[in-house]
Amino acid sequence: MSWLNYHHLLYFWTVARAGSLAKAGEELHLAQPTISSQIKLLEESLGHKLFERQGRKLVLTDVGRTVMRYADEIFRLGNELKNVVGGLPPGQQLRLHVGVADVLPKVVAERLLQPALDAGPLRLVCREGPLPQLLSALALHELDVVLADAPSNEPVSVRTFNHLLGKCGVSFFAAAPHAYLRKDFPRSLDGAPVLLSSETSSIRQALDRWFEAQGVHPAVAGDFDDSALLMAFGQRGLGVFAMPSAIESEIVRQFDVSVVGRTQEVESCFYAITVERKLRHPAVVAIAEAARSSLFGA
Repeated sequence: MSWLNYHHLLYFWTVARAGSLAKAGEELHLAQPTISSQIKLLEESLGHKLFERQGRKLVLTDVGRTVMRYADEIFRLGNELKNVVGGLPPGQQLRLHVGVADVLPKVVAERLLQPALDAGPLRLVCREGPLPQLLSALALHELDVVLADAPSNEPVSVRTFNHLLGKCGVSFFAAAPHAYLRKDFPRSLDGAPVLLSSETSSIRQALDRWFEAQGVHPAVAGDFDDSALLMAFGQRGLGVFAMPSAIESEIVRQFDVSVVGRTQEVESCFYAITVERKLRHPAVVAIAEAARSSLFGA
């Protein structure tokens, strides 16, 4: 396997942008024959002509235009890498504009975002709302990433990419008055009061299917868009509620509730949605790495 010579690619890229060997030579501080010979070596390694002469001008061939598009991306990424590794200029603070889907449990959002704050100085700008609204903001580059419990399948003006951060089963929690439901779980849920997410959320739909498969019919005591409000009412004993097992210990501690049962048959999935195929923002990379290595144990 022969590797691409990036010095040769740089000379080609500079000539293509400058429009002539003379201008490229001034920019690179190299003699024109040197640049010309290096580009010829690149053409030989690729097996195609990259320039053709039209009068006194050098014009890109069809292959040359394709190579130019890749070179633009390669050197853009190189500059981005240099900026990230080299750090930000003094006084400049890294920012992360993140959208959090309103159905995502706040405890999960907090756990996902914490590694970004731990990675270094960061100004975190959070925006919460329905997933379609956040995806529109992402398409307009108003957000760097959207955290959600479902992949993007909404029509937006630009293509988005779903990066799975992890998945886990769900645990059922209850305050002291309903702690007895742990006996004979899950049949004990039949007729028991439950608090559920809104009917449009992916976890609610999964729970409804699971209840049906188990042959239990709980009494829905409340539907909630806001998970924090749902858990607050669960803490007061209004009913049993389900949350991702990955945050089980935090739920027990924060809301003074007990675990009455668990199931792996209902999956909670979490995604980082971006307009990039590969995660590049250092804070988003920190979020993904921590989620996959510790939060969800992937």
